[in-house]
Amino acid sequence: MKKNIVAGNWKMNMNLDEGKKLAEEVSGMIRKKPLKAINGSPDVIFFTPFIHLVDVSKIIEGLDGVGVGAQNCYSKPSGAFTGEVSASMIKSTGAGHVLVGHSERRSLFNENNKMLAAKASVAVENGLNVVFCCGETLEERENSRHFDVVRNQLREGLFWMDNKSFSNAVIAYEPVWAIGTGVTASPEQAQEMHAFIRDLVNEKYGNQIAQDTTILYGGSCNPKNANQLFQQEDVDGGLVGGASLKAGDFFKIIQSF
Repeated sequence: MKKNIVAGNWKMNMNLDEGKKLAEEVSGMIRKKPLKAINGSPDVIFFTPFIHLVDVSKIIEGLDGVGVGAQNCYSKPSGAFTGEVSASMIKSTGAGHVLVGHSERRSLFNENNKMLAAKASVAVENGLNVVFCCGETLEERENSRHFDVVRNQLREGLFWMDNKSFSNAVIAYEPVWAIGTGVTASPEQAQEMHAFIRDLVNEKYGNQIAQDTTILYGGSCNPKNANQLFQQEDVDGGLVGGASLKAGDFFKIIQSF
């Protein structure tokens, strides 16, 4: 069944003590008001820097509906790749998810769809659930190429999966022009693209899997706009950036369902 999910992407923020404090604050709020007590409540995932994975996994241990994920992994299972972190290493920390294809990885580190497919593959092989990011730049949208760009990203980066693997994947649509800019896609723009993505999944995997696929919106999601975004039929939650760094704001987004 399709899940509602609110995921917090901490990016390169929070030293170890700060990250532990943030995770403890959000977890404390959830323990006081368990997710199952919130109508239509989502699963919650903390996407933390690598250094936080072990500690945050321990902090949320036993807390229903809350998970931890890494923001990236390397495309090879092991070897002489100084500075990289493998999927099996991530799995060993207690994390259950990994972000693949975030727009910052694509633009700043030149990660292409072929590389992202390899990362997703090694993540699946090591028992991690993939949250695969896709989205267009402002120039691509202004040139009416946004549908073609997202279609290509999904077909080359994610749609190699068989039905079983794909059933554990989550798609996050993040319009690049709305990330960290304070500009948010309108609810109508978000719904249009999410419906398009669900149609692509339907074409590849069939209607049942398409209806069960979780599609998140990422792009300046905050406590003020989350409710409107989450009311859209095909928006199943959010991949939250800056607002996930403040416990109160993040919890308000969780409660927007």
